[in-house]
Amino acid sequence: MDAAQISQVRRFNRTVTERVGVLHDHYLGRDRPIGEARLLWEIGEQGQDVRRLRERLGLDSGYISRLLRSLETDGLVTVEPQQHDRRVRTVRLTNAGRSERAMLDGRSDELAGSLLEPLNTAQRARLVAAMAEVDRLLTAATVTLDTVDPGHPDAQLCLRFYFSELQARFDTGFDPAQSLLPDASELRPPQGLFLVARMHAEPIGCAGLKLPPDAPAEIKRMWVAPHARGLGLGRRFLAELEARAARHGHDVLRLDTNKALGAAIGLYHSCGFQEVPAFNDEPYAHHWFEKRIAGPPSR
Repeated sequence: MDAAQISQVRRFNRTVTERVGVLHDHYLGRDRPIGEARLLWEIGEQGQDVRRLRERLGLDSGYISRLLRSLETDGLVTVEPQQHDRRVRTVRLTNAGRSERAMLDGRSDELAGSLLEPLNTAQRARLVAAMAEVDRLLTAATVTLDTVDPGHPDAQLCLRFYFSELQARFDTGFDPAQSLLPDASELRPPQGLFLVARMHAEPIGCAGLKLPPDAPAEIKRMWVAPHARGLGLGRRFLAELEARAARHGHDVLRLDTNKALGAAIGLYHSCGFQEVPAFNDEPYAHHWFEKRIAGPPSR
């Protein structure tokens, strides 16, 4: 990043906040600020766990409580503890809340139309395409990579989806018991590590790294949820694991994959991995890859 990039981002932020009306207390001409209006939209028809809502929007508990109290006072939502755990609260729209949300949706459509209306056809297409790209990149920027124990519930959830996808995509199906999957101990320090990607606190991907003391580092169990693909997360996983392997003193990084995973094979090639002869007896592997990486700087 440089100063010009930072300046452009700030200019973009100022333009957007001005044009979409978030500087006003009466957002879209209604008697409430944008924070309350956004909550009504996020709650949706089925209601939401308050904790999940807070994590989704990145709000602190005190602020979201004040917003919900205001909406509750206006008769737009109800907030009740769940029967099985009274510490967990669920917020739902009332009939008045649904009507208010529908009105806000209509006015939001009008606002969007007012942004496009002054432009010609080509300009509209350019603006909408640019907005889609900005949305994709900003979404990608919200994803976090966290080191977790492979037994963590989020790690196990990702692995279940991963195994299920392999079962559906491989010609022979996939049986974890028949694969050379690493033991959990091999993906715990100091033998290795395990990463989980989260977006709005939801686990959306995982990747493991084996760090044997007398052999190249090896990537295992890398998976990205279908709805999160296109955000560059696979490439980000590879870069992070490469950096971690280098910090642990490894200068070679390996992985293997199945012929059915064409997109993954293309990704490995584009990230500098070269195909090499088989280095293990993995029954589901058709391709083996290796990459020379920079180890820690010498002293």
